[in-house]
Amino acid sequence: MARMHTRRKGKSGSKKPYRSEPPKWSNVNQDEITGKIVELSEQGKSTSEIGLTMRDQFGVPDVSMATGKKIGDILKEKGIEPKPPEDIRNLIKRALGLHSHLRTNPKDMHNKRALNNLESKIRRLEKYYHREGVLPLDWRYSIETAEILISR
Repeated sequence: MARMHTRRKGKSGSKKPYRSEPPKWSNVNQDEITGKIVELSEQGKSTSEIGLTMRDQFGVPDVSMATGKKIGDILKEKGIEPKPPEDIRNLIKRALGLHSHLRTNPKDMHNKRALNNLESKIRRLEKYYHREGVLPLDWRYSIETAEILISR
């Protein structure tokens, strides 16, 4: 499979080890895990940061194996779902960084192209989330509204 904006091929990623039940040494108390997930979410952590914190500090190697649900599903049940979703939010943060760089360096053509590619990814994800009903149909990406959206 080729990469999206280059002609090179991507590197294959590592696979998770196959396991059907959590290891004996892990903390698998479901109520305690969901409580910690909600607490970390209220502190402003994203789902990926919550997963890393649960693994590193609380000894839960895989939340979905321990609880039977993903972190995003647990947050959705509790009504703490982030808007917009985390993947599009991270792309918008990168686009804002590139946009501020291009304000001070207007002749940087490599990063101008990188910004165009990044905004293309954001718009593609936007169309996908409109189709799936995750984002409202009136939600649109623009660099001006992105600064306000991310600063919240």
